[in-house]
Amino acid sequence: MSAQPTRRTLLGAAIAVAGTGVLTACTGSDAGPDHSSMNHGAPSGTAAPDGYVAPDGPEAAAAEKRRGAGPERAVSLTATPARLDLGGGRTVRSWAYGDRLPGKEVRVTAGDTLALTLANHLPQSTSLHWHGLALRNDMDGVPGLTQRAVAPGARFTYRFAVPHPGTYWFHPHSGVQQDRGLYAPLIVEDPKEPLAYDKEWVLVLDDWVDGVDGSTPDAVLRELTGGGGHGGHSMDDMEGMDGMDGMQGMSGAEESPAPGGGPSRMLMGATSELLGGDAGDVGYPAYLVNGRTAGDPASFTARPGDRIRLRIINAGGDTAFRVALGGHRMTVTHTDGFPVRHTATDALLLGMGERYDVLVTAGDGVFPLTALAEGKNAVARALLRTGGGAAPGASVRPKELDGELVTAERLVPDASAVLAPRRPDRTVRLRLTGSMAAYDWAFDGKPYRADRRHPVRAGERVRLVVRNDTEMWHPVHLHGHTFALAGGAKGARKDTAVVLPRRSLTVDFDADNPGLWMLHCHNVYHAEAGMMTVLGYRR
Repeated sequence: MSAQPTRRTLLGAAIAVAGTGVLTACTGSDAGPDHSSMNHGAPSGTAAPDGYVAPDGPEAAAAEKRRGAGPERAVSLTATPARLDLGGGRTVRSWAYGDRLPGKEVRVTAGDTLALTLANHLPQSTSLHWHGLALRNDMDGVPGLTQRAVAPGARFTYRFAVPHPGTYWFHPHSGVQQDRGLYAPLIVEDPKEPLAYDKEWVLVLDDWVDGVDGSTPDAVLRELTGGGGHGGHSMDDMEGMDGMDGMQGMSGAEESPAPGGGPSRMLMGATSELLGGDAGDVGYPAYLVNGRTAGDPASFTARPGDRIRLRIINAGGDTAFRVALGGHRMTVTHTDGFPVRHTATDALLLGMGERYDVLVTAGDGVFPLTALAEGKNAVARALLRTGGGAAPGASVRPKELDGELVTAERLVPDASAVLAPRRPDRTVRLRLTGSMAAYDWAFDGKPYRADRRHPVRAGERVRLVVRNDTEMWHPVHLHGHTFALAGGAKGARKDTAVVLPRRSLTVDFDADNPGLWMLHCHNVYHAEAGMMTVLGYRR
């Protein structure tokens, strides 16, 4: 395999070009250890990049003012090396928000202003992206595009209005850090909540490699790109796994060493009809629900007959999950934070970055919430406990997994979430390109550069047509906006959608949030290899 430039390499080259205006919304967060008082984006006077709206420009500020400024919710968060318990006494060294996995949930009410101060105790620079939120552009958390990365020892306060209720999450947009323990739910409550339920269960799904037998996400990237990935923390920082019993085995993963140490994590031969063929690139040694392996799962306690709202988030790096609750039908109420017409189903399929809310009426007993790693011959799970009795074994596969399945294109938006009918003012056409063999993932055959932008203008209805010319599926995520599926008002509102091999995704969105916004594959390794691009608002 030929080495491919990574996002960090490309950013460095782009920023070095004088006069490009690539780096905007710059704080002083790289200059010293304490910048918690810097609540906003760039210093005043930052030039707009080449005729485009700057992330901290007056247009972005006006959009933020229209969102309003409700009560402030102050939160402190520390990114730090940590020893994490994955269950059964098995621990790994990784990076996390505090000492827990997932990170502690942040919960606000729609209309609030979130002021979250991130303290970076990591040996690398980092950032925070607020996945799914329509927020001010200079708080979107993309180093080299909307902010400077938060340097080791520094702090930065992300401060923005939170306009829409729903299920969201946050994670870094720095290299492959998301495939460590750096992620957490963000729940935005509806002050006029229309749903009636007794309890709420937030479920975060993940595929796990960091710290297992010396593996790191950076070593995985180097292996996939033929050595072209940027470095992470060294093997001296990682002590590996303290015991492996109960961890998922991965058929198809090679046993030869990966570049930089640890066994090979390259996955060959994993297939899924639902995903159109190749299921993924990475053979993970573990799959998690709320930070626990299937052999020692997390539990949620309720009473028989309780109506429970499940908020399900796929925080994985390379894995789609098929999800079912044994012994129960689910009613889908939301996808990616926005309400849909209630739809009953046995199972759901979530690509990386997608979220679904469902309602269930709890039965009497102990039931497995099973997340099948689609095409990878492994599961993650948690338990719903409403009565006595033994939990089903880790190998039990609920029949609901093979029952009726809902995917996003089947869903109809609730009347409150319908995108008003309108002819598109502009159509942006993009191709997903690349292959597993060369690991040259990109848009239109061009790996990511921050100064390569697809123009739109404020007030336009934009039609986005993404053609997948590859043999692999890709979950495509647009920052700062939601779009309607099916190229019109009839489709569910989403910010992340799966594009199957040799198929196209057509969506519409309103250009109502000025700035520079990333569009990318949410497979973290595809993105870091180059499958990212930018939609930029013209001035």
